[in-house]
Amino acid sequence: MIRNLKVTLLGTGSSGGVPRVGGDWGACDPKQPRNRRRRCSILVEYWEGKETVPQEEKTIVLVDTSPDLREQLLDSGTRHIDAVLFTHDHGDQTNGMDDLRALAYRKRTQIPVFMNEFTKTALLQRFRYCFEKPDGRIHPPILDLQALIQGGEILEISGAGGKIKVEVFEVGHGNVDSLAFKFCDQLAYSPDVHTIDKQAFEVLDEVNVWVVDALRYHESPSHAHADKALQWGAQTRCKQLIFTNMHIDMDYGTLRSELPGNQVVGYDGMEIHQQF
Repeated sequence: MIRNLKVTLLGTGSSGGVPRVGGDWGACDPKQPRNRRRRCSILVEYWEGKETVPQEEKTIVLVDTSPDLREQLLDSGTRHIDAVLFTHDHGDQTNGMDDLRALAYRKRTQIPVFMNEFTKTALLQRFRYCFEKPDGRIHPPILDLQALIQGGEILEISGAGGKIKVEVFEVGHGNVDSLAFKFCDQLAYSPDVHTIDKQAFEVLDEVNVWVVDALRYHESPSHAHADKALQWGAQTRCKQLIFTNMHIDMDYGTLRSELPGNQVVGYDGMEIHQQF
């Protein structure tokens, strides 16, 4: 049976996006549409059998709810999602959470969400009303918090397209740990990463596609930079490396001309297809 995995990069920008508020494009050419970057998020779609099927026949997972989520979901034409995975609690990964409301109401059920203990604590402080109905509030909660997850676990997320296998692994992101995910043994996603341990490298070994943090050209205390990401790509022997979470000094055209072989500059709206 043929299995299909499609991943859309909804956003590939760093925490301030590109351009930053105030019109600061940095080194990025404003005439190049692929330099306009929203905050990081991806949409994962899975289905079995035919090469193309309607959205309603797919299992769909969202990773992170960026502050740009409303526009990202509108641009991608997303009408339903079966679950949300959170990498960590930072605002550029979570502050669009309330925009899930329309999808929850459309589906008439709470959307399952997966996260680790640290993220749960932070999000309940900021978005408790999304998970629980406070006294005196008319509107119901929109999210259904699932059992907490951590590195080393394997999830199966069900939907109309079948079950998506998700392997969870942990990476260092400055002074916090961030979750990263590998989908159907085909594609790995780690938008915020500075350090990788032995267990994570084992998960990433020879993966087909790895979408990885590459914030800037020079080193950062909490993110990978371009050379480090390329070194990791060689070390893991991944077949294709795709940069994401890029700052205003990472011009699409310049970076594209500098990358070797099958190393790619991600951009908003980029679609990655895997058939297996």
